[in-house]
Amino acid sequence: MRYVRMTFRIVMVILLGSLLHYVLPQHDIARVTSTEVIRTDFSGFNRWFYAQADSGNTELSTRDLRLINTDRQKTFLLGFIPRDTTGVMVYRNEDSGWIWPPYFKFDSSDLQAEAASLVSTAAEPQWVVITHYGWRNRFFSIYPNAVGIRPVEGPDVRVIPWFNIGFFIFLIVAWLFLRAAWAQFRERSLDPMMDKASHQMDEVNAGLSERRSRLRRWLDTWRRK
Repeated sequence: MRYVRMTFRIVMVILLGSLLHYVLPQHDIARVTSTEVIRTDFSGFNRWFYAQADSGNTELSTRDLRLINTDRQKTFLLGFIPRDTTGVMVYRNEDSGWIWPPYFKFDSSDLQAEAASLVSTAAEPQWVVITHYGWRNRFFSIYPNAVGIRPVEGPDVRVIPWFNIGFFIFLIVAWLFLRAAWAQFRERSLDPMMDKASHQMDEVNAGLSERRSRLRRWLDTWRRK
């Protein structure tokens, strides 16, 4: 039973970590190489990793998809340690609207125009910070969704994820608060209730023992006769 609980906890931690890694904002330092619009047919699986159609448009099984092609600086440890090499990264540019995750993005056209204006070459690079959520999977044609772009001075700039830091601080504080509230509720309500129930069970067992003792004494009187 111990190993079952441990396995369940590990699975829940992995699932929660994967969910947070997907929905929380990430910041990539990259150089925009081009922008394009492609016609996309969604399958039953990868449809889960795309947002809805742009605000005001009809949701269809196939539609145009804005892409931002970049040469991104590679990193270690989920983006915390930069590397000296770069690699190709493609971002989609979709309105997230009012659905999950709650980025409330309605300016995909404006963002595409900003990205187009920041296109540069390797000889004269213009580095940018692209804020996005989601994953890149080449096999299933899944792209992270860009939600913001801004120019920076160079590839060595350090971006501090203040939102993620605040979010995890909030999670820790909320967990400590709920844990303290549960301990107080258990001390004030559950423990007295369990003690009362245990006391009642002891009284019932004591009563049964007394009745059995009386029955034995009564039977003993008949045996002696």
